[in-house]
Amino acid sequence: MNFSHSDLTDWGLQHVPIEKQLTILDVGCGGGRTIEKLAAMSADGVIHGVDYAAGSVAASSARNAELIKKGRVQIHRASVSQLPFPDNQFDLVTAVETQYYWPDLPNDMREILRVLKPGGTLIVIAEHFKGGKFDLVQLPVMKLLRSSHLSLDDHRTLFSNAGYVQVQTFDEKSKGWFCGVGQKPPASGKVVENT
Repeated sequence: MNFSHSDLTDWGLQHVPIEKQLTILDVGCGGGRTIEKLAAMSADGVIHGVDYAAGSVAASSARNAELIKKGRVQIHRASVSQLPFPDNQFDLVTAVETQYYWPDLPNDMREILRVLKPGGTLIVIAEHFKGGKFDLVQLPVMKLLRSSHLSLDDHRTLFSNAGYVQVQTFDEKSKGWFCGVGQKPPASGKVVENT
């Protein structure tokens, strides 16, 4: 995962500003490479990772051992459906190649919204989507794994229905990649139109 998703992750992360002092959560942290990238990009920030699989938590912890010792990274075993964090904690939440497998996609999107700070951002990055370049090849695998398989429009609707604003989707047509971005509404209650 760390190697195969690296270029995809780099492409996706270009769609959000990552400042030096962010508090970031990586949902489905897998082997830990995204956490390592985020820690380098937000050099004075704190990065948390969650994964429901004990093996992924161990792999991510091993890869980021030095950053954990420095207090810059924390890895937790948890489900996206019940994140072990208080409301309004994170500036940015990332989800790379994981959203397909969330147990309750609409509610899990709302659970992430809960832990985002007002004005905070969720970015979902995936190597395929319904209607993408390799859809005919990937669809049988998605069905076999009982994974969600959404189009760009479906993703925009998913974000909006969960309460996100300024929703945008991007695709890299030559590779069939997808990226969705949405923000938690600002604390002022000011409504921001989706783009």
